[in-house]
Amino acid sequence: MGGGVFMYLVALAVVLIVGDLASTFLYHLPQHLWFKLHLRTHHDRSRSYWDHAVLSRDPEVLLDGLLGAVPYVAVAAPLFWFGPAAIAGAVTALLLGQLHVWWRHTNDLGWKTPAPVVRICRALQIVLPEDHDGHHRNPDIEFGDIFRFYDAPARAMLASVRSMQRRRRNAMRRLQRIRAIRVMRTAQRA
Repeated sequence: MGGGVFMYLVALAVVLIVGDLASTFLYHLPQHLWFKLHLRTHHDRSRSYWDHAVLSRDPEVLLDGLLGAVPYVAVAAPLFWFGPAAIAGAVTALLLGQLHVWWRHTNDLGWKTPAPVVRICRALQIVLPEDHDGHHRNPDIEFGDIFRFYDAPARAMLASVRSMQRRRRNAMRRLQRIRAIRVMRTAQRA
């Protein structure tokens, strides 16, 4: 395999795999944990997901899509220093990523992935439209924009952070009760 083909494939794989990692853990999960933009625009059952992902001109929807794409672009940008083959691989990966966004939202149009495509995608751990529809229905499952192998670590991180937040909230409530009791005792002594 020539050096140009190798660089093309490396850039393609890096942008898709590392970009998906970054998008999942630096944008998607934080949106599910602490922010509302993604949940409000992407998990709104009152609208068609095809309209949301492909046709929408709503500024919030467009912003959500742009913010989800930023990690892929950030991973692709440094590869432009590695020459034309790496640039071609990075740009191809960005285009494939966008095509995958559109494809994974076709379930709303009645798309059913053919069995041979399902087998290939399962072997490559690629998110199917049916998988992504599960994420729309239950925002706590099926993480990973392109690859399914990010789902388990994302769920574990989500559970861990939510558990820490719950413990912190409970500790703060106990602390408030203790302070209230101290204020009452001080007031009774006075």
